[in-house]
Amino acid sequence: MASDFVDESQIHVKGGNGGAGAVSFRREAHVSKGGPDGGDGGRGGSVYLEATTNLASLLSFVDHPHRRAGDGGHGGSKKRHGRNGGDLVVPVPVGTIVRHPNGDVLADLTSSGDRYLAAAGGRGGRGNARFLTNRLRAPAFAEQAELGEEHWLNLELELMADVAVVGFPNAGKSTLVSRISAARPKIADYPFTTLEPHLGVVRFGGTSRQDEDAVEFVVADIPGLIEGASEGRGLGHKFLRHVERARVLVVLADLGEDEGRAPSEQVRILLDELRRYRPELMERPRIIVGSRADRRPARTGDGPGDSPEPAGGDRADAVTELQISAVTGAGLPRLLGRLAVLVAEARTATPLPRHAIVVHRPEPEGVTVNRVGAVFVVAGREAARAVAVSDLTDPDALEHIHRRLKRIGVDRALGRAGAQDGDTVHIGELSFTYESER
Repeated sequence: MASDFVDESQIHVKGGNGGAGAVSFRREAHVSKGGPDGGDGGRGGSVYLEATTNLASLLSFVDHPHRRAGDGGHGGSKKRHGRNGGDLVVPVPVGTIVRHPNGDVLADLTSSGDRYLAAAGGRGGRGNARFLTNRLRAPAFAEQAELGEEHWLNLELELMADVAVVGFPNAGKSTLVSRISAARPKIADYPFTTLEPHLGVVRFGGTSRQDEDAVEFVVADIPGLIEGASEGRGLGHKFLRHVERARVLVVLADLGEDEGRAPSEQVRILLDELRRYRPELMERPRIIVGSRADRRPARTGDGPGDSPEPAGGDRADAVTELQISAVTGAGLPRLLGRLAVLVAEARTATPLPRHAIVVHRPEPEGVTVNRVGAVFVVAGREAARAVAVSDLTDPDALEHIHRRLKRIGVDRALGRAGAQDGDTVHIGELSFTYESER
């Protein structure tokens, strides 16, 4: 049966294209030569990613990764402007990290309502009415639309939990979370039962929901780690990623030793894997807990509410701070009390760990020139927009392009780059033959 939890996916975002400007002239009775009245095109809509608590997985992007905003409308006669394209807000789970395909972090959406501009819409083209000047009384050209941005992005989900429970497969993590919270993960008695994380909300202390003395925190059941997980063995990196944001760690050692490892050996391996994956995890508050204490004989005199202590072999009290049994409930009140204190202290001391957000500045309005073989490539949004007119065969349009390119510094930049008369120049989708002012 397929899992309904997905913590890695890709998304293709496409901003809406702008609308083209219109070429139109006023036509009225008794007016032989009406002036230009072509309206501007509308801007394309943008695509935003917004964090929400209503989602817990990236499942919706697996089979349908494409998201596109609305296109802008074209301009019309009588200076009617095209409508703007509608923005598209794409909900993602809180804790989603947005990465560039090269792995760089673009945004870390850690709070409900956090929003990231994933693909900006294109600007609308200007109608011919915008090109009316004293020198040009009847412009017969308009501006084409700008295309919207288009990207593939990688999405990763890191669970936002106060407490992460880590341990070997079949160590009793799912049973523990089900006993201390309202979570009901599927549980069976064989390794790797849990192939996806589960979250449970725990409320400790107080007598009612309105009691201010109560502490409420989120516990994550992290799927079982194995030796070598920090190096990517098994599903190590996928599992370990969900530990990164946790304020408190519970390291669970199986006292039943079903896998043949003593509790001390389990703790050593688990801590070593955490350290290898992220050394800073060793600085997080943690509790070493012995689980499934009911599987080992207890000393006489242990009460039903006390933590049973194993007899013989590797002494549990030498490596664990608490011993519990999620089946019988022994030791759980003490564990919850300790967790409530540690979570409250951690919340006061530091916020949840988060990645720095990379702020992408708009492309500079100037121009840059790169030489590729014998061709000079002019880059820059304003340069591309300068040549985006509807009719390059119109002499007035060509004169407008030349004046605008000169005004934004393209001629000077080409001269500094070493362009000679007759060289080929690329601007946007168009190619020109360079001629100096000489």
